[in-house]
Amino acid sequence: MSVTGLSQIDDTVHTTNIWLKQIMVACHWTERQDAYRALRVTLHALRDHIPIETAAHLSAQLPTLIRGVFFEGWRPGRAETLDRDVESFTKPIQDAFQNYPGVDTERVAQAVFKTMKSHISADEMQHVEHALPRRIRQIFERGA
Repeated sequence: MSVTGLSQIDDTVHTTNIWLKQIMVACHWTERQDAYRALRVTLHALRDHIPIETAAHLSAQLPTLIRGVFFEGWRPGRAETLDRDVESFTKPIQDAFQNYPGVDTERVAQAVFKTMKSHISADEMQHVEHALPRRIRQIFERGA
């Protein structure tokens, strides 16, 4: 049954819910809001640590709703000035979960990346991984 009457919107909502459920399972969470927070903040950190062209190619494979989250608040010129180290990658995730004792920042990032890998082509994910600085890439390798 269609909720909106537009299959494209219903499909992207359904797909987004699948992504959120996978993140919830990987993190052992029961709240969809926590999974959304993890997805949003990790996508933003990832977006800000890869070249603009890589971000554009990645976004083409994201579901429409998640693509909107990915680009939310993006200022492409700012990404070029950011430090591309592990601390600058994990800090926004830590900040987003500062009121959640025991949340492992790397595990959150790994859950999102694992979810992405299950829905995005292996070639594109490999391209994204190789665009990341080595130390950030190691976070995802440890979670594989």
